Amino acid sequence: MVKEDQHKINDKITVPQVRLVGEGIEPGIYPVSKALQMAEEQGLDLVMITERADPPVCRIVDYKKFLYEQKKKEKELKAKQQKVVIKEIRFGPQTDDHDYEFKKRHARSFLEEGSKLKAYVFFKGRSIIFKDQGEILLLKLAQELEDIGKVEQLPKLEGKRMIMMMAPKK
Repeated sequence: MVKEDQHKINDKITVPQVRLVGEGIEPGIYPVSKALQMAEEQGLDLVMITERADPPVCRIVDYKKFLYEQKKKEKELKAKQQKVVIKEIRFGPQTDDHDYEFKKRHARSFLEEGSKLKAYVFFKGRSIIFKDQGEILLLKLAQELEDIGKVEQLPKLEGKRMIMMMAPKK
């Protein structure tokens, strides 16, 4: 199975005239036959860059080298993209001070490494009557971490969980 080229090259270009750009070429509009002849003289390929333009834009380059450069650029862009990591921290509605401090240290390190933080209070059984304590706990956490993180979503009760989202400050 032969893979279809993503660009039209050389004889596959069927339009009557093209706009020619590239190194060592006088930019301008040329008939396709003249453009092909110029490419042949240089031992390179005529590659259609933009088909939608009027007339279509072509460039005289070594096609394999051109594809390599494009792949390299795409890979570079992909490497620069940031992947969002969400770390979770779970509290009970009556978490004592030592456990709270321990989890707050973890939350701080998560935000410092650039991850988002999802802090939630989990209510079991009848502990749902302490939902105001859960909210106070989450707001206290947000206040103590405001130097390195900002609250994206204020504490909100969803079923048996009260969830708050924080993102690191840039």
